[in-house]
Amino acid sequence: MTSRTTQFETLTVERIERVERITLNRPEDAHGVNLTLARELAVVARECDQDPEVRAVLLTATGRFFCAGGDLKEMAAHADRPGPFVKELADTLHRASSSFARMAAPLVVAVNGVAAGAGFSLAISGDLVLAAESAKFTAAYTRAGLSPDGGLTYALPRLVGLRRAQELILTNRLLTAPEAEAWGLVTRVVPDAELAEVALAAASDLAAGAAGSNAAVKSLLLSSYGNDFEAQIELEARTIAACAASPDGAEGREAFIAKRAPKFA
Repeated sequence: MTSRTTQFETLTVERIERVERITLNRPEDAHGVNLTLARELAVVARECDQDPEVRAVLLTATGRFFCAGGDLKEMAAHADRPGPFVKELADTLHRASSSFARMAAPLVVAVNGVAAGAGFSLAISGDLVLAAESAKFTAAYTRAGLSPDGGLTYALPRLVGLRRAQELILTNRLLTAPEAEAWGLVTRVVPDAELAEVALAAASDLAAGAAGSNAAVKSLLLSSYGNDFEAQIELEARTIAACAASPDGAEGREAFIAKRAPKFA
């Protein structure tokens, strides 16, 4: 296994084979999203989107918190212009969210602890979401007199339905990891001590798969929210034809016929 590590001010970014592992690194502030973290996350997300060597991305943190949401202390420091500052903060975070959603590589999120506010939005944005048994989830926005960002009002009702989304956002209900799994917010709950290993294994498995197929799945699922049925099935037909004509498609067919494991490029 080969790896390299890049240290930002608020993130640690490590390349492990073809997995880019991004670790939120503001433990003294519960990994809160300040403007620096949002900017660095946007930079890393864009790099993952543009680097064909990145075949899967793993987003996680350390300690008791995954991410406590927006940095309210930094917001308070801009009390003379709170609206423009928070708009800049949200726009910057959303550049990261958009890159993660539209990049070819699947995103695995490993939620190691409390995910609140923008941290909740980040936590549920993964293509796979693994949660430690001790993880907890809460919207927390209205408690601070704020409204959601980070794509929460897009993803949450699609995952849990409108009524549950309303309850979670308006009442700030705290969900345990097993409750979040039961509601469809996370893919799987794993013991705390196993989260890092299990998450890296999941990301590595995705990275070893057919990159074109993974990218196609992400793109098709994202487009399904805006397409009618006929448009979506036409897009499916065109996309599967392109996959079939690719080198990975040829390898997949040959491996199936030969009854062996495929070896994708």
